[in-house]
Amino acid sequence: MGQYGVVGAFRSAWSVRSASGGPLRRTGRSVGRVVRIPVTATARGIRKATHAHGAGESGLAKLIELHAVNSAGDMLITIALASTVFFSVPTDQARGRVALYLAVTMAPFTLLAPVIGPLLDRVPHGRRAAMASAMLTRVVLALTMSGAVATGGLELYPAALGVLVASKAYGVVRSAVVPRLLPPRISLVKANSRVTLGGLLATGLAAPLGGLLHQLGPPFPLYGACLVFAFGTYLSLSLPHKVDSAKGETRARMTSHEHRPRGGKRIRKPGLRNVGPSVLHALQANAALRMLSGFLTFFLAFLLRVHPLDGLSPALSLGLAAVAAGGGNALGTAIGALLRSRGPEKTIALVLIVTLGTTIATAVLYGWFFVVLVAAVAGISQALGKQSLDSLIQRDVPEEVRTSAFARSETALQMAWVVGGGIGILLPLNGVLGMSVAAAFLTLGVATAVRGLLTAARRGSPHPRVA
Repeated sequence: MGQYGVVGAFRSAWSVRSASGGPLRRTGRSVGRVVRIPVTATARGIRKATHAHGAGESGLAKLIELHAVNSAGDMLITIALASTVFFSVPTDQARGRVALYLAVTMAPFTLLAPVIGPLLDRVPHGRRAAMASAMLTRVVLALTMSGAVATGGLELYPAALGVLVASKAYGVVRSAVVPRLLPPRISLVKANSRVTLGGLLATGLAAPLGGLLHQLGPPFPLYGACLVFAFGTYLSLSLPHKVDSAKGETRARMTSHEHRPRGGKRIRKPGLRNVGPSVLHALQANAALRMLSGFLTFFLAFLLRVHPLDGLSPALSLGLAAVAAGGGNALGTAIGALLRSRGPEKTIALVLIVTLGTTIATAVLYGWFFVVLVAAVAGISQALGKQSLDSLIQRDVPEEVRTSAFARSETALQMAWVVGGGIGILLPLNGVLGMSVAAAFLTLGVATAVRGLLTAARRGSPHPRVA
């Protein structure tokens, strides 16, 4: 064997030995596979779920990802504010601080919110830019809040108001965008459910991350929110161009028998008052459910700090109620994604009645089990009710005023949440009394909405005429 033959044989043997590797290298590769497989499998599973049934091709998957980022950023800001306004002070002081927060932020929001819808109606071809602006605004405001969150001074509240307005503006535009990205094989209820579920999953992941960041210091969750919203700005601008383009679309005009043209007269411009009873009664029902959500959020937060559940600490009691509410919301969203029914009116009526029954049972048989149960049922009902309301607006309201309809409905629901929260702050910390009051305003919601919803469901929805 020549010189090159010997060298070649040596190289071949060395390459075989190197390829097989020693025990340490093989162990390292095995550990790497064990660590990598769950991550990659989870990523593939998430991508498969978001892109299923044509959502990837239509662009709905990108909107789901954007909403997940938005929800994660909102959760980080919520953690930063909650640690300052609620958890850092005794219960009596916390009630005053929360009441001040609601008054300072919600009173101006009531005046600003009606402007959001008409303003966005005027820029139907700039919705990507509008969502990106809402994200970028929160980047700046989160940085501003990071300097005041440690002291909890009054300068924190104007920035919190700005975050609230930007968040609602994003939500209004996002709701108006869903029909433009709707795949042929997915209904509006399912599409809304998928978007909401993506946000809930992101919220669940961001909550422990925000807690860890808070351990580093009060401003750190806000620094994290800045990074998240900056990424959301990029994702907003990367949405499909058809979000902004009206190519291939025509504007729907809602007409009833009273508004059909006679003698060549023009049909008057559609408004929010002639869209049929379904949206109105659905909004009334959702307002009752949102009042319950705000009420339980604050009433249970203060009640369980003073009177924790049987055998549990205050922190564990609050955590159990929060997990029940969050899990119920996620379950309601998942149920909405699986529903085959095309009758959102019946869904809203059913969840409102079930919620009322559960609240009455909690008032009569008050205890830890029923507290957890009513929190879970409230979460399920709010998720299903809101998805169905969004679907009704997307179905029945003409495109010219759809964004305004979303803005006004969001404003009404936000105010209902604040009213419920205010009742929860003012009531004495008595569980039976609190659940009785909650049952009372749910009864009012059932009386005003359920009959109208069922009647509208029997008559069928109005059909938009394309002009």
